[in-house]
Amino acid sequence: MRQRNSGSAGRVALVGVLAALSLVILLLAAVSPSGRMGIVAVAGLVNAAAVISGGLHAGFLCWAVAGILGLILSPDKGNVLLYLVFFGLYPMVKSLIEQLRKAPLEWLCKLAFFNVVLTFCWFVLRDVLLAGLPAVFEQLWVLYVGGNVVFLIYDYGFSKLVMFYAARIDKAIRRR
Repeated sequence: MRQRNSGSAGRVALVGVLAALSLVILLLAAVSPSGRMGIVAVAGLVNAAAVISGGLHAGFLCWAVAGILGLILSPDKGNVLLYLVFFGLYPMVKSLIEQLRKAPLEWLCKLAFFNVVLTFCWFVLRDVLLAGLPAVFEQLWVLYVGGNVVFLIYDYGFSKLVMFYAARIDKAIRRR
């Protein structure tokens, strides 16, 4: 993911707008009757836009601002915690890992990151984040195998969305 906006005022404005958008999406997840995890994942996609448009620092700043404000304002702290430990953080981690430019090592690092987060959620945040899972996921091997399969699908789809967004940004810049 390349940096697009190098002006400091533009970057601050970009981060502010994108952090506000992430926060609004997190608040929508708190009032949604279903699909909360999917809505939180969408909030994390906003950070990918920050990384593409403003650089890695913009992505981290957007994540931190939306996360802190979400913890203060959201009635559902579980959604915000999920955003903070995985969905909001993953766009920056993905960007850093993909700078390795060696596919097997990238996949190994991505899976390692996901499994560290999953382990953290299991041991520290289980009652908050994993309470709604079916009973079959009480068996750790099912949780890890199923989680890794879903993560690989998520990463593939995430990559496609990032490429689509980056291509649209390139096209808009060329028109100027």
